[in-house]
Amino acid sequence: MTRGLGAPAAMRPGCGGAAAILAGLLVLAAPARALDEVPATGSNFGRVGLLEMPNARFRPDGVIEGGMSWRRQRDFFFINFQALPFLETTFRLSDRLNGTTGRGTTTDRAFDIKLRVWEEGAWRPALAIGLQDVIGTGIYQGEYIVASKRFWSLDATLGMGWGRLSSGQDVTNPLTYGPAGFGTRPRSVGQGGTVAWNSLFRGPYSGIFAGLEYSVPPIPTPWGPIEGLRAKIEYSADALRDERGGYPTRTTNLRGEAASRVNIGLNWQPNPYLDIGASFLYGTDFLVRASLRLDPNAPPDLPREPPPPMRPRPVEGAPPPPPEPLRGWRERLLAASAGFEGQIRMGRDDAEGEATENAVLARRLFPALRAQSFLPISLDLRGDEAHIAVSGGQYRTLAQVTSRVVRAAQPILPAQIERIRVIWERDGVVIARLVTLRGAFEAQGRAMGSAEEILHASQLLPAWDETSPTAAYAAPPRLTWGIAPALNIMVGDPDTAVRWQLGATAGARLDIGWNTAIAGAVQQAFAGNFADGLPSDSVLPHVRSDFARYARANTTTMPALYAERIWTPARDVFARVTAGMLEPMFGGISGEVLWRPRDRPFAIGLDLNWVAQRQYTQNIGTLGYSVVTGQASLYLDLPVWNLYTTLRGGRYLAGDWGGTIEMGRRFDSGIEVGGFATFTNVSYARFGEGSFDKGIYVRVPFDFFGLTTRNRAALNLRPVQRDGGQRLAVDSPLWEVTREGRADALRRGYAGFTW
Repeated sequence: MTRGLGAPAAMRPGCGGAAAILAGLLVLAAPARALDEVPATGSNFGRVGLLEMPNARFRPDGVIEGGMSWRRQRDFFFINFQALPFLETTFRLSDRLNGTTGRGTTTDRAFDIKLRVWEEGAWRPALAIGLQDVIGTGIYQGEYIVASKRFWSLDATLGMGWGRLSSGQDVTNPLTYGPAGFGTRPRSVGQGGTVAWNSLFRGPYSGIFAGLEYSVPPIPTPWGPIEGLRAKIEYSADALRDERGGYPTRTTNLRGEAASRVNIGLNWQPNPYLDIGASFLYGTDFLVRASLRLDPNAPPDLPREPPPPMRPRPVEGAPPPPPEPLRGWRERLLAASAGFEGQIRMGRDDAEGEATENAVLARRLFPALRAQSFLPISLDLRGDEAHIAVSGGQYRTLAQVTSRVVRAAQPILPAQIERIRVIWERDGVVIARLVTLRGAFEAQGRAMGSAEEILHASQLLPAWDETSPTAAYAAPPRLTWGIAPALNIMVGDPDTAVRWQLGATAGARLDIGWNTAIAGAVQQAFAGNFADGLPSDSVLPHVRSDFARYARANTTTMPALYAERIWTPARDVFARVTAGMLEPMFGGISGEVLWRPRDRPFAIGLDLNWVAQRQYTQNIGTLGYSVVTGQASLYLDLPVWNLYTTLRGGRYLAGDWGGTIEMGRRFDSGIEVGGFATFTNVSYARFGEGSFDKGIYVRVPFDFFGLTTRNRAALNLRPVQRDGGQRLAVDSPLWEVTREGRADALRRGYAGFTW
């Protein structure tokens, strides 16, 4: 420590007392490195910060947070994502006072970003720079630079703001002393959705904000200590109490001017998942805030159904063990619908020797596979290797599928079988072939092996629909079905903050052979306000903006009914042809081809569709509008932070031409967070509110919560639903069907070998 401090100039003879005081403060700050683990807290705007003002703190990498803050004349709904270790992103929807009329409410959408310049050191503060409401109508638009420094339990923040964060007019904008033009701040609301580059960090004045955040020691109570309390006080750079009055000047008499710029509040984080706050703002308003957090890198350790035991290999001449019982009513119905007893067919009738052994074993193996929720496809013994093909199942990853197949087959396969080739089908097409060692699973079952060793002992082969004249096949047809709740959410409608519709969907898929299936669904809405949506004012064909008219159907609707064939014309090449009612708004013919190398960080796809717009009642009739649409797509894994991108280009449903860029992050837990933007030859003026199509999404697999299922919850937030840049939404896009069969997905999910 002595060598690190050296002999600062402020400590040398001849230096003034002020310099000595400054040096003393730096010495006091030195222990701050030990306080770096103090968790950051949320602000009323949804980002990490003080109360209304930001600070230079960040959540742990990858943390997702969603919540709401309630205040008179202004409510915020937000999602915050620590997209990268140094980048915080926040999507916010406000339901606020109508600043135009001074009464009533209106909605507004905003997107914030905060970038870490550098982390806190022993002597220097953490520094960050940020943009507030960077894409929106600009009512909250502002920029800032902020520094934070911890002194034991006290975290001090000091920052400078522009735009909305300069309404206090504290100092002259220091950038006005540089290039010309920084003294004026253009402001054009327009249709929203575009970045006003010509207004960033501009304006005649800048605002100063500061604050303190104190970590309250644990408070003892009869029920245990209260921990995680943080007391906050700030001096705000925003002098507006509400959104009336616009940006101030020296002579403006603001109707919405704040009574005070000092805000105080209390924040409580009782556990890693909950953040609660209360504050008194601007001398007049009380606010309550609550949010939930999720760290995809450290998922909750929830109880999980243990896998079946790894039984011993069968002994020659010993009676076979009893079959695994079918675990639930759904598996029993699936077994009954497939009629597995007595419905085994052979690849070739004259392959008597091998066919007989395969058929005998298949009559025992197929029920065991159904007990693990799979639809068995085939069994073929080739020397010391068993080829087992299955479809569907309740398991999301290839490792989980392999684990359950091997455990089901272990007491049935002959003792001389050393390798097991698991062939995994989804929606009728082989997406992965994995060869693994039986002994590696036996060692893991004896606690003498691990998932890493099983991964090392396994080989992923190209996806290919191999056939064998000696294999025993489960005779088609094969039926899968399900019933699930359906919740549709739309945010940012000008008339209300959130539109929603709750219903139930029943769907089924019948595989009839030759990689062909008939699939469909029916849906019934129970409640919601989708049907109350405003009529479309779009000048483009109403390919999506008439959502309210589709929601008004008062009968049970048919979202989809189609015939489909998905197959592999070559190794790691997939093809799909679908015809019928493809989605709730369009029907027709859709074709797609995808080259997805199993061991490469990319895939290339092309889809081409001729579709006609369906009637609002979602029957088999059409409205008369038809279009040819399709895109070429590049799917690319990026080499850092588990990032991926998808680039598309082509023609969209409204007949417009353009491209889409999607950027997301996929965590090993299966959680995905990302966003997209589509730009076409439709001008901002013709597109309407929002200027261009964009949105964010969060996808959380249900097995993240300890459930045994490959379903996932998907939250898609498109700030406004317009007609430009819209794609067809088929049920089985090849990338989504096949991507779990890639080597990258296997590496991410290898822990499933022990599930």
